[in-house]
Amino acid sequence: MKTPELLLPAGSLAKMRAAYDFGADAVYAGQPRYSLRARNNEFKLEQIGQGIAEAHARGKKFFVTSNLLPHNDKVRTYLRDIEPVIEMKPDGLIMADPGLIMMVLERMQDGNWPEVPIHLSVQANTVNHMAVKFWQKVGVKRIILSRELSLDEIEAIRQECPDMELEVFVHGALCIAYSGRCLLSGYFNRRDPNQGTCTNACRWNYAAQEGTQENDAGEVQPVRMESDFSFAEAQQTAEGAFSACGGGERHPLADRVYLLEEKERPGQLMPIMEDEHGTYIMNSKDLRAVEHVERLVQIGVDSLKVEGRTKSQYYVSRTAQTYRRAIDDAAAGRPFNPALITDLEALSNRGYTAGFLQRRPAQDYQNYESGSSEVRHSQFVGEVRATGDGWAEVETKNRFAVGDTLEIIHPAGNRYVTLEQMQSLDGDALQVAPGSPLRVRIPMTGPAEGALIVRVLP
Repeated sequence: MKTPELLLPAGSLAKMRAAYDFGADAVYAGQPRYSLRARNNEFKLEQIGQGIAEAHARGKKFFVTSNLLPHNDKVRTYLRDIEPVIEMKPDGLIMADPGLIMMVLERMQDGNWPEVPIHLSVQANTVNHMAVKFWQKVGVKRIILSRELSLDEIEAIRQECPDMELEVFVHGALCIAYSGRCLLSGYFNRRDPNQGTCTNACRWNYAAQEGTQENDAGEVQPVRMESDFSFAEAQQTAEGAFSACGGGERHPLADRVYLLEEKERPGQLMPIMEDEHGTYIMNSKDLRAVEHVERLVQIGVDSLKVEGRTKSQYYVSRTAQTYRRAIDDAAAGRPFNPALITDLEALSNRGYTAGFLQRRPAQDYQNYESGSSEVRHSQFVGEVRATGDGWAEVETKNRFAVGDTLEIIHPAGNRYVTLEQMQSLDGDALQVAPGSPLRVRIPMTGPAEGALIVRVLP
């Protein structure tokens, strides 16, 4: 049983290094102007070159994401802009658009460019084995399968395509549009998600309004719902009647048309409705498949991927460390360790779901109560910047105090300590570190250089 690659996001060189330190085999970073994370992407051409060099020096891999769906203006400039990236010889190009893939492969096959493997992005919506065979015939070396597949469907594709590299997402944000092909952000404020400028409009705070009969113009008219309406209570009441992905009685209100109103856009009403496949309220929970790593390893998936190039260094470190342990346990035949689930609860999240890997009731996928990530188990509070004489200098990120239980997260292993004292850099005793941008000193023994500090919540 082969050990799959662990692939982590890199929004910066610092996050790339953290991913490698905590167990990643490879990272992916966005090409300027041509990836779907154009915002919050610190990788310019120079950083891509430095990242590739550092990765190869460490025996790791570095993939470049170039997966937007371009309009004509970007097609005209694409070969000019991708050529210097290919000359740096990354370990793979993650691409989605068939026209751009054709252009790049032609240059490589003609001998004008060095050979760089093409990985087909999740944006290409690959959901069956014949599509995999098609892309294999074209010259693509790896398929990043759509998130809409179940574990059984992934296994069937593996069996039909034994000699093709397959990659599967196991953690991170989920999109409400099929394979991320969303138009909502572009509709609201002309920032096209498919050009890398998504504003996460699916996470905004919307109010639902009941719609009356259509008027003469065919428009549904709103009737504002009561202000104390609780979706959680309504969901609980109707839980047994909602139709999931096949089976179950439909709720009597499911066939009505409702109108959505986003908090910051009063009066802009959007009709929505539910059909037999489920409800389309837009805020998905986050994907977490650490408990399914063993099955994915048994299936023979080549790469397990974590989403999150705009996430923090703490997120990258924690997910790399957790999924590294899950992969190593599975490859060694050790049973799944439920403590890994607790470790991931330490990250801010919108609630977790296995997505489509397992078929569940429709409401299990959605978070109806909050559009923002919440801290439930512990909170990231600082980074160790220097050590010496039994003390660590910590750059604080959030509040912590003497008496708190802290988790020290380090590539050499994690440990828990009770904070018994704290000092300013001048040596004055402190009881509380209120947060950024303060630096403080705390007692520290054991490996600590570059460690992350987490406060365990009561």
